[in-house]
Amino acid sequence: MSEKSEKTEKAEKAEKTEQRLSVFKTYKLYVGGKFPRSESGRVYEVTDSKGSWLANAPQSSRKDARDAVVAARKAFGAWSGATAYNRGQILYRIAEMLEGRRDQFVREVADAEGLSKAKAAAVVDAAIDRWVWYAGWTDKIAQVVGGGNPVAGPYFNLSTPEPTGVVAVLAPQESSFLGLVSVIAPVIATGNTAVVIASEKSPLPALSLGEVLATSDLPGGVVNILSGRTAEIATPLAAHQDVNAIDLAGADEVLAKELEIAAADNLKRVLRPQPVDYSATPGTERLTAFLETKTVWHPTGSLGASGSSY
Repeated sequence: MSEKSEKTEKAEKAEKTEQRLSVFKTYKLYVGGKFPRSESGRVYEVTDSKGSWLANAPQSSRKDARDAVVAARKAFGAWSGATAYNRGQILYRIAEMLEGRRDQFVREVADAEGLSKAKAAAVVDAAIDRWVWYAGWTDKIAQVVGGGNPVAGPYFNLSTPEPTGVVAVLAPQESSFLGLVSVIAPVIATGNTAVVIASEKSPLPALSLGEVLATSDLPGGVVNILSGRTAEIATPLAAHQDVNAIDLAGADEVLAKELEIAAADNLKRVLRPQPVDYSATPGTERLTAFLETKTVWHPTGSLGASGSSY
């Protein structure tokens, strides 16, 4: 091939490359294991820490919130009935999937929180480790908060923890990924299902997490992720009669008070917002926050003619 032909071919290739249109990612909600757009058809602009446009995120409506509750309730029976060991395997699988998409989340966290690539990588690594940490607790928390109780009588008295039900979770506003994982993982590790409201300012890592959950072994509906105006979505969730508990981690003082009042109507469990260092090793407080204790009494029996009891 002549030198002139080579130059012409290179120029044509360069021209084709320059003409290619960028394929922008369309972010969607994650509800019931599927990826719907908002029922309202609305979106809002998401920008990085410098104000540059990143994407349009779906702006959820009250109808989207109700749909998410229906999906979470439908999934609750099977998820709460699964063995703790199986839930732990699934949480570990989520960590595996996140590890495979680490670079994507590093980029999204860096844009969302204005961090350097190195600091964003440390945040993502901590979030992956957090999934593994909670995966290890699924079959151990019952031993910590449950057990046999000594009673004055011929009875067995056993206390065991059970999940509360459907939990609405307001994800932290500033910690868009590590904080998000830190409030979702303990809810589902203990057998609850969740309706999560992503950070209003930085929802993209949460919406991408939905893609990871969909391709893991997590059943659809166990985690449902909504984006939009936190107050608009949280208000109907706090008043919803089929939501059993609410975590107010991402609410400010004024909104938290309003939601607590609304949640009192059906005696929801409420986890009030409090200062949290999400980079620190978590305790068991969030694991036990949405557990109910079931106590069973059973008479002891006699063994044979000797009358000894077991």
